[in-house]
Amino acid sequence: MTSRQRDLVQDPAPLRDQPVGIVGLGLIGGSLGLDLQAAGVEVRALVHRESTAQRARQRQLATVISIDPAVLQGCGLIVLALPLDRLLDPSPELLAALPSHAVITDVGSVKQPVLQRWQGVHERFVASHPMAGTAEAGVEAGLRGLFAGRPWVVTPDASTDLGALAMVQQLAGVVQAQWLSCTAPAHDQAVALISHMPVLVSAALLETAEQGGQAAAAAELVRQLASSGFADTSRIGGGNPELGALMSRCNREAVLQAMARYRCQLESLEELVQDEQWGPLQTRLQHCQSIRPEFL
Repeated sequence: MTSRQRDLVQDPAPLRDQPVGIVGLGLIGGSLGLDLQAAGVEVRALVHRESTAQRARQRQLATVISIDPAVLQGCGLIVLALPLDRLLDPSPELLAALPSHAVITDVGSVKQPVLQRWQGVHERFVASHPMAGTAEAGVEAGLRGLFAGRPWVVTPDASTDLGALAMVQQLAGVVQAQWLSCTAPAHDQAVALISHMPVLVSAALLETAEQGGQAAAAAELVRQLASSGFADTSRIGGGNPELGALMSRCNREAVLQAMARYRCQLESLEELVQDEQWGPLQTRLQHCQSIRPEFL
């Protein structure tokens, strides 16, 4: 971000002047709707199915909820809380419904392809990614306080509208997220290491436990003995499969690089065990113990 951009985002326009629109009321969209309403913001939400709209109304995820894209008219800020594939291939009906004056932002976990797709589509688009989540998905998943204390990353470039950037920063502030700005490539490389690749590692752990238990004729015992350590390390591998596949597809090169690095580390640890190098192994584990707090 340039110094001019940094100066301007210190004085954002009032978020409550116009309604905020949310497209999609899953975990991120639903949680945003709850937090924004609690802060006194009118929220207008667009969802795909009437059954989703009915349940979202019961849960009071937004002030107004509709399957008609016209619900977005009059919104000053619109958050596209959509899966990555729908962000990269938005429907013509959605594009036609986005007001030209509105600020548009997304919550996708991959930024470079999203930024490239939306450049030239809408002049006030800001690529962003709130780094918060649970293993849940769908209209039942939204909850209050999901973003508090968590990073809200934006990846502006030279063409990013400064006033739009300011409004997204205010959105992050309203939900008590921590504002962070970086380039789109840097974001995608970082999340490959700490978010996308770990999903696949966790999935491999689950499959290893399943197949290893079957091979040892101890499948039921493996399940009975699985406790908190296994729960912690396997949680994201047992999460939303659609999201995991989309992250890998849309951030393929960075994920492959991260997996190659992980494979090297795993092989070196395997060699220490194979060669009975217990002292060096303990030293490696002590190093891991010391650096873990830096990531949490």
